[in-house]
Amino acid sequence: MKSRMDEFEEWGTDVVFNRAHGFRAWVMRCILRVASWGFHVVVKMRLFLYRRRLRTVHYLGTFVVSVGNITAGGTGKTPVVELLAATLAARGRKCAILTRGYKSADLPKPQVWTNARGKRVKNLPKIASDGHTRYLSPLYAGDEPYMLARNLDNVAVLVDKDRVKSGIFAIEQLGSNTLILDDGMQYLKLRHEIDIVLVDCGFPFGTGALLPRGTMREPKAALSRAGYIILTKSEGKPQDALISIIRRYNKLADIIVTNHTPDYLQNVFTGERLPLSALSGKYVACLSGIARPESFETLVEQLGAHIEIRRRYPDHHWFDQSEMDAFLQRCADRAIDFIVTTEKDAVRFLKPDEMDVPIFFLRIRIEILQGQQEWQRLIDNICAIAAPQPLPEWGDVL
Repeated sequence: MKSRMDEFEEWGTDVVFNRAHGFRAWVMRCILRVASWGFHVVVKMRLFLYRRRLRTVHYLGTFVVSVGNITAGGTGKTPVVELLAATLAARGRKCAILTRGYKSADLPKPQVWTNARGKRVKNLPKIASDGHTRYLSPLYAGDEPYMLARNLDNVAVLVDKDRVKSGIFAIEQLGSNTLILDDGMQYLKLRHEIDIVLVDCGFPFGTGALLPRGTMREPKAALSRAGYIILTKSEGKPQDALISIIRRYNKLADIIVTNHTPDYLQNVFTGERLPLSALSGKYVACLSGIARPESFETLVEQLGAHIEIRRRYPDHHWFDQSEMDAFLQRCADRAIDFIVTTEKDAVRFLKPDEMDVPIFFLRIRIEILQGQQEWQRLIDNICAIAAPQPLPEWGDVL
């Protein structure tokens, strides 16, 4: 059974996306529109304060790459962060991903970390991974940080609202020389050397309105802060019109066009992998708790599956046992072949009491369709600038 909070959250989402109708929805949209004007003022004032250094901007002496967006959710940021971190790690960079860990639970007791001298370090961020060992479950790390920690070797994943604290820990305790600020465009407290901004080709500027009436965190003009703009979920279609709009606000940023390409199916509980062709002609149920379930469901249909049941929950929804058991029973009654979900959702699943219908997640990889040279230049620039500088010879000093 859904809680009242879940029901309100779903209704609120329908209001924002104009799917809810009636007098009550209209009144709520009016209230949210007024709140958006106030939010706009706060956004502009906050940016002004940081630009004029009236609020402290921390510089940690280590290269910081921000990956973010101007809309709330749905751009497919996590696979891009994963690709960036994996590519840099393969080039020898010692990376740490600094993430907030949205909707992650507080630890029941603090983690323990000792430094090189054997002394206990205080004021720790949550350490999802130090690059070698995974320490936290999805509940305490958050679904996306856990996913990154599970998929990435030699890359630390640190969770804390205070990314400055996480960055200091990464540098001092893990020896990181490259920090990736996950969802960092609006995190102005830490200086960014490079801003990578993602734009979803299918829903580039959300609903067109600022939060809370819409899904935009900042106006389109904020694109001017980007050094690189990555267009996601392009589906191989030309993006000239979208690029033309972006160029009104940023004439200099390198633009890279990508697609979220399905790779394979993996059983959530057994790890069994199946080729994508296994979906062709099958009757499936889609279960998801993400910002834009439509794009996920369209992808499943493009692989040849017939979607008989679509069950959507709010983004980052934590599934309980009764929900899973009830949904599985419904699928069994309808003789569903597969339940298909996203990798992000899969880490939040509890194993049902009975597995009458197999549950697979769709593994996604980022495919660069346009701008391969720009992507390579981005990686080269990070590696060149972030590389530790050798100590000068005495003759050079004198």
